[in-house]
Amino acid sequence: MNYQRIPRRRFLKTAAFALAGYAITNADVLCSLANRSEPIDAIVIGSGFGGAVAALRLAQAGIHTLLLERGRRWILTEEQNTFSTLRAPDSRSWWLNSSSVPIFGNIEPFPIYAHTGIVEILAEKGIAVLAGAGVGGGSLVYSAATYQPTRANFDQVFQGAISYDEMAQVYYPRVRSILKPSPIPADILASDYYRLTRVFLESAANAGLPGKLLDMNLDWDVVRQEITGERVPSAIAGEFLYGNNSGCKNSVDRNYLLQAEQTGFVEILPLHVVTDICEMPESGYAVVCKQIDEDANILQKLIFTSKHVFLAAGSMGTTKLLVKAKAKGTLRKLNDAVGSCWGNNGDTLGLQVCLPPTNPSQGGPLSAVVEDHANPLAPIALQPFPVWKETRQDHLYLLGFGIGSPKGRFQFNPLTDSVQLIWPTLDPEIVQLRKATLKTYQILNQANTNSMYQPKTGKVLDEVTLHPLGGAVLGRVCDFYGRIKGYEGLYVVDGAMIPGYAGCVNPSLTIAALAERCIERIIAEDNIGK
Repeated sequence: MNYQRIPRRRFLKTAAFALAGYAITNADVLCSLANRSEPIDAIVIGSGFGGAVAALRLAQAGIHTLLLERGRRWILTEEQNTFSTLRAPDSRSWWLNSSSVPIFGNIEPFPIYAHTGIVEILAEKGIAVLAGAGVGGGSLVYSAATYQPTRANFDQVFQGAISYDEMAQVYYPRVRSILKPSPIPADILASDYYRLTRVFLESAANAGLPGKLLDMNLDWDVVRQEITGERVPSAIAGEFLYGNNSGCKNSVDRNYLLQAEQTGFVEILPLHVVTDICEMPESGYAVVCKQIDEDANILQKLIFTSKHVFLAAGSMGTTKLLVKAKAKGTLRKLNDAVGSCWGNNGDTLGLQVCLPPTNPSQGGPLSAVVEDHANPLAPIALQPFPVWKETRQDHLYLLGFGIGSPKGRFQFNPLTDSVQLIWPTLDPEIVQLRKATLKTYQILNQANTNSMYQPKTGKVLDEVTLHPLGGAVLGRVCDFYGRIKGYEGLYVVDGAMIPGYAGCVNPSLTIAALAERCIERIIAEDNIGK
């Protein structure tokens, strides 16, 4: 297909109405203002895996698309210093936070300049949630693991409503054809940087648990250059949460979004924070946003309109927008399932000690997995990750996943015009998932005890998640192709559509594959841009 490039900034100049100080208090005011703007064929809110997939496929169909992203662009520099590091977090690390956050080996908290950093920590009730911010969304800060669930675990999550065969034969391969993930090569695995991976897989084999290398969305040639000193140490130094300065991580701004922009049919507007969505009878939807600078100063407030809006702001962003819209009456027909069925993907952080030397401060972000899917309490998977400040050589840090009940729900607070997630951490089913994870550690520890090494496990933590899922779930809030019930032209194409758990895996591949499945059907049937 031949593409005709549209002029840069076309949408910002012609399709937005500046609010010029108006306060959005109700749907009627918003709709009257929105009628002054020129409609766009399609709007995508958020540029992570779901938003990137939607933007590319809409562009390839010749549909003029505006993508609104709250964060900035993170462009790799020749000096390889684009991102903050875990060792020295600064204003580039945390989104509008005035303090560093002690997680994944960070040093104790200290004041930093509040800035539009790359990852946000959301202090919800019962759990803290991490969310990416920037062009590329969560792919900028994720571990790069590209992990497909088994048929049994996928079906446990989706209850047969989505065909695993269809996903495995069409949509998972479609995503992999763009990302091109692969397992760690033998020469890199044999290096001392990845000793923790080798120890981990050996302990799994001793315990009779299936262990394997993960497909990783990394450029292994760049990792080799890190090892030889041609590139700055990044993956081999345990970096991932604030981005990778060496350029080893193939985040979606380097593939899906790059290809989308190259068509000329997609324009990405960074630093545009969406605050409200409103139905406009017979003319689609109004999307209200504030354009900010990198210090979060508001430059202007804008309204964009379209008959087709794709929510891809992540589970937290998408769900909070919808819960707020239902409560304020700007999307009155949303059903009562909005804001329910949320889960943390079974995320846990654990530690084994008294192991053979593991070199625990190097090698990553992830590389392998042990699967205890036969665990009688719940299927569990564990993945080793490095912690840069660890000096003891007998430690192994593990990230765990499971499948449980999506008990989280969101509530709107009219006094603060905000939405909060409530996670019942003491719910018996959530407690059982912690017990299942500890049982898998117990199997590993008991099978690897000998006269010299006697592995032990401390407390398993689940107070924080990197993988929020649910809140606008397929079959409840949406049909099984992401169409929001009661609203023609309004869609969910991100982690909000997954009911709390991705099937005992890192969820990025499944989010992207479901988005591919949804957008294919929507483009074929919904007359976008016509």
